[in-house]
Amino acid sequence: MDGNQRNFFTFYSLLITQTLSLIGSQMTSLAIGIWIYEQTGNASPLAFVAFFSFLPRLISVGFAGVFADKYDRRYVMALADAGQAIGTFVLLGVLFTGVFQIWHLYVVAVIQAVFGVFQQPAFQASVTMLIPDKHRDRANAVQLLTGPVAGIIAPTFAGMLYAFIGLQGVIIVDLVTFFVGATVVLFLDIPKPDRSKVAAEMGTSIWMQALAGLRYVWSRRPLFYMFLFMGINNFFVAGMFVLRTPYILARTGNDEITLGLIMSVASAGAIFGTVAMSIWGGFRPRIHNILPSAAMIGLSLAFMGTQSSPYWIAAAAFFGAIFPSIINASLISILQIKVPPDLQGRVFAAIQQMSMTLMPLAYLVVGPLADNVFEPAADGGWQFSGVVGSGTGAGMGLMHLIAGSTVVIVAMLFYFYPKVRHLETILPDFTPQSQEEIATA
Repeated sequence: MDGNQRNFFTFYSLLITQTLSLIGSQMTSLAIGIWIYEQTGNASPLAFVAFFSFLPRLISVGFAGVFADKYDRRYVMALADAGQAIGTFVLLGVLFTGVFQIWHLYVVAVIQAVFGVFQQPAFQASVTMLIPDKHRDRANAVQLLTGPVAGIIAPTFAGMLYAFIGLQGVIIVDLVTFFVGATVVLFLDIPKPDRSKVAAEMGTSIWMQALAGLRYVWSRRPLFYMFLFMGINNFFVAGMFVLRTPYILARTGNDEITLGLIMSVASAGAIFGTVAMSIWGGFRPRIHNILPSAAMIGLSLAFMGTQSSPYWIAAAAFFGAIFPSIINASLISILQIKVPPDLQGRVFAAIQQMSMTLMPLAYLVVGPLADNVFEPAADGGWQFSGVVGSGTGAGMGLMHLIAGSTVVIVAMLFYFYPKVRHLETILPDFTPQSQEEIATA
C-alpha cells in the first residue's frame, strides 16, 4: 500500500485497539461504581475516585506532552496502556486476597491516572502526521467515536460478565484489553515531525519543555481565553457527570438495568453527534461549533435536573451527548492547523491541563454537597419541589439545574467576546514556510 493508505491503516488500527482498551476500563469502572453506591448509598466515594483520577493528570500532563513530542509516539502510547494495566492488576490483587478497602481504589486511580495522561497528547499529535488537513475534521470526529462506542458496549457487557464471572472476572477482561492495545501499537508506523523554529525556541531543559505548551497558549491570548472557558465549563459539566450514576439510581429506585440503558442511550447520542460531525464537518469558522454546542450541553443538564421520569432523563442524556464530539473535533482541528506539529504534544497537554484545572475541585465538592446539603434539604417539603420535585434525587436534580444554567450563561458571554469569536482570524495557520509567527494577538 502507498504512504497515505498506510497512514490511514495506522490511524484506524490505533482507533480500534484504543477503543477495545477503553471498553475494558469502562466495564471495570461501571461495575465498581454500582457496587460502591449499593454498599454505601453515598455519592462521595465515586466523586473522590474521580478526584484522585484527575489530580495526577493535572500535575503531570505537561511532562506527558514533552514525551509525546520528544520520543516515538508508539512507545509513549504503549507505556500508557502498560502503566494503566499495572493499576488494574493491583486492584485485582486486593480483591482476590479479600483485603479490599475503598482507599485501595483511590491508590489505583492515582496509578492509572499517572500513566493514562500520556495517551491523549501522543495520540492527538499523531493524527496530524497521519491524516491530511482536508480529512482531519472528519478524522478527529471519527476518533471521538471511541468514547461513545465504548459507552454503549461496556454497560451491556459489564452487566452480563459481572453476573457470570464476577467483579474479578471483569477486571481480568480489562487486563487483556490493555495487553492487546499496548502490543498492537508497537507494530505500527507513526511518522515523526520535522523540527520547527517555534519549538526550538522553547528551551532545552525538561522544565522549560514541560511549560512550553502553556507558554505557547499564553502568548496567543485568544487560545488562552478559549481554554479558560473550557476549564470553567468542565467544572460544572464534570461535576454533574460524576453524579450521574447516583442521580439516576436515586430517581429510579436503584434500578441498575435502567441505569445501564440510560448510559447506553447517552452513548448512542454521542455516536449520533460524532457521525453527524464526521459527515457534516461543522461550520466555518469552527468557533460557531464550539460555544453554541457548550450551551446546548448546559440546557440538557438543566432539563435533566427537572425530570424524575427515566424516559425524559434518557432523552436529556441523549441530547446532551450529541455535542461534546462537535466541540472536541473542532478544537482539535483548530490546534492541528495553528500549532507546529513538533510542539503539538505539549500544546495538547497544556490545553488538557487548563481544561482540567477546576475539575478536581468539582469532584471534591459535588459529592459532599449532594450528600450533606442538597439531598437532605429535599427530603421534606421545600421551595423547589415545583421545579425538581422532592425526595430522593431531587437535591441532585437542583444541582443539575444550577450547573446547566450557569454553563449556558458563561458560554454565551465567551461567544460574544470578540477575541474568542474571531480566534481563527486573529491567529495565523502554521506552515513550514511561515516560521516567524506572531508572539501575541
